[in-house]
Amino acid sequence: MRDLKVRVKTARGRKLSSTRWLERQLNDPYVRRAKAEGYRGRAAYKLIELDDRFDFLRPGARVVDLGCAPGGWLQVAVARVNALGERKGKPVGRVIGIDLQEVEPVPGAEIHQLDFLSEGADERVKAWLGGTADVVMSDMAAASSGHRQTDHLRIVALCEAAAELAFDVLEPGGTFVAKVLAGGAEGELQTRLKRAFAKVANVKPPASRADSSEKYVVATGFRGRGTDRDEGAQA
Repeated sequence: MRDLKVRVKTARGRKLSSTRWLERQLNDPYVRRAKAEGYRGRAAYKLIELDDRFDFLRPGARVVDLGCAPGGWLQVAVARVNALGERKGKPVGRVIGIDLQEVEPVPGAEIHQLDFLSEGADERVKAWLGGTADVVMSDMAAASSGHRQTDHLRIVALCEAAAELAFDVLEPGGTFVAKVLAGGAEGELQTRLKRAFAKVANVKPPASRADSSEKYVVATGFRGRGTDRDEGAQA
């Protein structure tokens, strides 16, 4: 039987844009699936799809999730790296979540309230991990301004900051995953990632909405600290 599309009437005092958002949420299969499967948001499926393709959340991996609220990516990472030790015979991983705001606990994840842009944040992350990370990931997005190019620049800046921390805390061979928006201003970031990692892919997972300009950069095979800079920058 074909699913019937839910239509939402615009209530008095509610903006048309809010009605459209509510209607989209009610008709989104990923939203319904997240509720049914206990994930905190549809974004969990973006990480699932990325990991199914690139296989970076392996049992035993040490993972840092930047801007981890509301916790959907943490839920996926905990299960896949075996942070709870439920997969007998498999290595047990570690999952660290970082966010500016307080985040509801996720079993198997260690969550810290921290501005990752603050001085010494990288050393604090490594202290919590007890060493370096195998994966640094970020699904952060700056608050929307309503101006597409401004929003693009803001999210590229967030991604660049996340990459800077990744360069400091990743283990050689590690992986960096982050959300960006298509828009042309991320060229310098791409160049640095290609110097620092063996492979850099830009993908739009199926769970990303078709009308969204978001994509994800997946950089694998970290070459080590300092490799993101060219010879002139190192001199």
